[in-house]
Amino acid sequence: MKAVSEQDIRASFVNCSRGEAKRLTLPRGLAEQPWDDLDFLGWYDPGAPDRGYVVTERGGEVVGVTLRLVSRQRGALYQGMCSLCLTTHPGSGVSLMTARRAGQAGRDSNSVGVYACTDLACSLYVRGKKMPDLGGRIEESLTVEERIDRTTAKLSAFLDKVLA
Repeated sequence: MKAVSEQDIRASFVNCSRGEAKRLTLPRGLAEQPWDDLDFLGWYDPGAPDRGYVVTERGGEVVGVTLRLVSRQRGALYQGMCSLCLTTHPGSGVSLMTARRAGQAGRDSNSVGVYACTDLACSLYVRGKKMPDLGGRIEESLTVEERIDRTTAKLSAFLDKVLA
């Protein structure tokens, strides 16, 4: 992913108002993000831990989506798998995240969901730059590039549902 500016991020959101996008808290250290290792930028609002954000490149444009984290405390024996990067995590390391759909559908309270890594670090897990606590990655015969392509395709499919 190419580095994006604060202005680009705020203008990218498709499922919230311009006022909401203007007020949202951006991630700290935006300039220091590992942009070359990111397929999307994901973060949580420290003032509202149930609210997350994903920004990615799509068709040459920057697209952002606001998410709601459906929190559920789970014991360490529970294992969940991220549907984007296929990383398994113990406990509450994978969460259901819902996004209000764009346009009139979103104003009518329609939403879509995805099970994703709670820390939104899928890009780093796929590349082996970050390892989950006690979880792991399934042994695969795919190359890192193929896993990256699969993750971006799954994110794109989720965005298609948000934008539909």
